[in-house]
This record gives sequence, structure tokens and C-alpha cells, in this order.
Amino acid sequence: MNSYKNPLEERYSSEEMLFNFSHNNKFRTWRKLWIALAEIEKDLGLDITDAQIAELKANAENIDYDKAAEYEKKFRHDVMAHVHTYGDVAPSAKGIIHLGATSAFVGDNTDLIQIRDGLLILKKKLVNVIKNLADFAIQYKDLPTLGFTHFQPAQLTTVGKRSTLWLQSLVLDIEELDFFLETLRFRGVKGTTGTAASFLELFNGDYSKVKHLDKELSKRFGFEKVFGVSGQTYDRKIDAKVVALLGNIAQSAHKFTNDLRLLQNLKEIEEPFEKNQIGSSAMAYKRNPMRSERIGALAKYVMSLTTSSAMVASTQWFERTLDDSANKRLTIPQAFLAVDAILLIWNNIMNGIVVYPNRINKHIMDELPFMATEYIIMEEVKAGGDRQEIHEVIRVHSMEASKQVKVEGKENDLIERILNDDSLKLDKSKLKEVLDPKNFIGFAPVQTEEFIKNEVQPIIDQNKDLIGLEADLKV
Repeated sequence: MNSYKNPLEERYSSEEMLFNFSHNNKFRTWRKLWIALAEIEKDLGLDITDAQIAELKANAENIDYDKAAEYEKKFRHDVMAHVHTYGDVAPSAKGIIHLGATSAFVGDNTDLIQIRDGLLILKKKLVNVIKNLADFAIQYKDLPTLGFTHFQPAQLTTVGKRSTLWLQSLVLDIEELDFFLETLRFRGVKGTTGTAASFLELFNGDYSKVKHLDKELSKRFGFEKVFGVSGQTYDRKIDAKVVALLGNIAQSAHKFTNDLRLLQNLKEIEEPFEKNQIGSSAMAYKRNPMRSERIGALAKYVMSLTTSSAMVASTQWFERTLDDSANKRLTIPQAFLAVDAILLIWNNIMNGIVVYPNRINKHIMDELPFMATEYIIMEEVKAGGDRQEIHEVIRVHSMEASKQVKVEGKENDLIERILNDDSLKLDKSKLKEVLDPKNFIGFAPVQTEEFIKNEVQPIIDQNKDLIGLEADLKV
């Protein structure tokens, strides 16, 4: 308890994402890369024996982290520290570990594997948010609600249609995520400055063997695409792009939670509130939107990291500099861990979100009479009235009704005022029928259905094996 602990680890992120960026996963992957390198080099004719490879495999997970730390303090080089640590438990293979490779061989390739696997972890959570929101949209596609522009009451929409706006952002995000995965390239085997010069002598100038080594190793780790050229490292724009993608998901989540927090203040829709949950240490009645606020906090953090990765990518010198290393160790894992937490919380919200139709309808009826004035004016004109005169009558009634609401705190009585005005000729019984909120929602229900059917359901169908997720919070 006397040293700092990362809250992403203690409070927010899932075990699978924490493992993805763990030391064990990282350094075991380094050893897998060294084993694969040795195997392929042996197949290509280098003097490497089956016994050496067998010893490497037998000790692939036998990692002495204390010994590695001692070596790193001595060498000030993490890769060489682990080469020596591995060589100590596989002495017959010590001389062929990391043969021809540079530090980026294990470092960069492992980073790309973690990025890919991290995105696959996030994709499952993202698909489940999409599924939950789609179900919510269909369930409430017909429920009228006040629309807001500038957070001022505007024409009606439906609860379901509004949720398609949140979904639209996620559709863009998952399209970007899928494109990133489809086009992600492995660094492969490129040598110290990307020229593969170290392999020129190893393979007696046979460039075809170098290309085979590059492609075969990449395939073994699940990458069909390989960078055609590189410096010592893969292009750091990959890091900037993936953190930007994570930032985009964070933006979508923040937008959702901003809206939900406003709706919770209006008492129309609430995030889950557990039986024993405490909203405030002082005010016992409070139901604070803790989950939404947590998403907002984490989302701001992720969005701030996009600048960091962009600066790293833009300031690399020639074939490489090392001013990326410390930044990458912080930025990329924590961006993934934070978005992982965001999506877990979002799924948790959707699993217990609460809608209050009566409260929603009350807010509609507070504003709907004002929205009906255009219809009233048109009906009066059809009945032979003068448009300008009618407009003035309605304006006066509207101002008085507004005063009733704002100054005196009473109900909106505009319709009653109009019904009691004998100078107006419109059919008073028809006016009451017109004030059904569903007459003011336009094509919201069918737009919701079409959007889910045409754009969202195909995503769900294509990823049906990812549906189903436990979304419990740590705290």
C-alpha cells in the first residue's frame, strides 16, 4: 500500500486486457518469436540443431524476472537482458537466440501482436454494446420524447430514434476498427535499419531466403500482411492510428453518457442503481449517474492520449530514435485498458437501463401545445380566417401560457385558452385528437427500423459468435 497502483488495473479494466499487456504475455511472446526465428532459419539452412530448438521450447515459459532485472540494470538494455536470461536456462541454444535480429524484432512484433489482440478483445465488447443499443432502439422506437436542439425543447423524436444516433457513432467506430485489423501489417524480419543487412551474410546473399523468413514468420503469428519496407521499427503512425481509433470510441461513449446524464437529470432515463448503492455520502436521496461519469472521466483520458502518439510519430528521426519507447509503454496499453473499461461499463449500463414513459410524456405535454400552434394557424386559415390576425391571437395566448409556466409555476394551459376562445373557428374536437404525441414524431419509428435492419443488424449477424458478455464492475 506504500506505492502507487494504476487504477486501470485495480478498479476498471478486465483481466483479459490486463493479461494482454502483462509482462508474462509480453516476454513469452518474445520467446515465441525467438523460437520461430530459429526454426525458420534452420529450415533455410543455418547451422541450428533440433536439440537447440527443443531446449528453447522446453524453457519458453521458464522466465526468471529477477535475473532479467539484474541483467537489465547491468546492460541498460531490456532485450539483451532477456536474451541472456533465456540463454542461462537454454545454454546449448544461447549462441543462436536472436540470430541476425535487432531489438525491434521482438519489441515491435510483440507490440503489433498486442495491438491486434487488444482490438479483438475490444471488438467483442463493442459488438455487445451495439447489440444492446439496437435492442433498446427497437423496444422504444415508438415512444415519443422531446427532441432537443441547444438543449432547448424542439420537435419530438422517439426514445428509440435518439438511441440510433448513439449507434451511428459506433457503426463508424467498428467500421474503422475492422479496417484497421484488415490492413494491419507485421514488422516481420527487417534487420537493424530495415535493410536486412545482417541476413546478407547469414544467407550468403540469397535475398529470396530473407523474404521467405520475413513472410513465414509473419504468417506463424497470424499476419498475412507484412510491411514491405521499414526502418528499424514499424511506422509509428500505426501507434498514432490505433490510439486515434481508441479515441474515437471514447468520443462515442462520452457523447452517450453526456446525453444519459442530462436525461437522468430530467428523470426520463436512468442508468442502473443497485439496491445498496450510495449516491452521496451527505444526501441520502441522490441517485448519481456514477457509471456515466466514470465513462466520461476515462474517455477524456483516452482522448488526451491521441496527441501523445501523434507527437511521437511525427518526431521520429530517420530509421529510428528511442524517444518513443517510454511513451509507448505508457500510452498504448493504458489507452487500451481505459477503452476496455469504458465498454465494460457501457454494457453494464445497457443491461439495466431504466426508462420512465410517464415522466417523458409529462415533459412532452408541457411543450406540445406550443408545437401545435402552427397546425392551429393552418386549420384556422382553412376555415376562412386571416393568417396574420390568427397568428396574433395565438401569439398572445402563447405568451400568457408561457407566463403561467415560467412565472407562476403552473401547467401549460395554452390549449384550454384556445379551446375557450370563441373567435377561433377550428374544430375543437379535432384539435384534441391532433395533440397525440405520435402525430409529431415524423418518420422516427420507421427510420429506426430501417437503420437497425440495414446498417446495424448486418454487423450483429457477422459477429454473432461475439454476442454474450458478463459486464460486472469491479467497483
